[in-house]
Amino acid sequence: MRLPVPPLASPARLAALTALALVVGCVPQPPAPPPPARQPTAAPSPPAPMPSPALAADWRDWPMTPGTWVYRRDPRGSIALFGPANADALVTLRCDTAAKRIYLSKAGTLATPMTVRTTSIARTLQVQPTGGTPPYVATALTPRDALLDAIGFSRGRFTLEQSGATPLVLPPWAEVERVTEDCRG
Repeated sequence: MRLPVPPLASPARLAALTALALVVGCVPQPPAPPPPARQPTAAPSPPAPMPSPALAADWRDWPMTPGTWVYRRDPRGSIALFGPANADALVTLRCDTAAKRIYLSKAGTLATPMTVRTTSIARTLQVQPTGGTPPYVATALTPRDALLDAIGFSRGRFTLEQSGATPLVLPPWAEVERVTEDCRG
């Protein structure tokens, strides 16, 4: 047995719904409440500095400092620069042919002694601010200093360490030895 289905939209029903919609549409709606007043906000606090990652006990396991070596010649001699692309160098090794000196420079202003650590030698050197912009500290070496060969032939890495600064862990690429040989010339 089939039950009759009443029509969903009878003409009388449609007329009643239309009239109701017109009446409801004409009723004024209460105004929306104003947005809450903005409270003055304090300047956001600067993010907390990231803690330096804990370094392994053996310096040969420390992570490498990001960057690459670049070699250049100029009227004073030659220079190897280490750092990230399109940024100021973190470290430079310059041969000043007139002075017959090699200058090892590190970005920064700390004039504390700098330790150079290789797989065969560790030596602490006194550094002086160079007075340039950006600031660097530097030390002078003779071209025949054994430390230069130790840096160039260190197995996989060497470090520059200063108290109060993050150590730099650098690869001993050929640019280092090129500058040294240019000065020995």
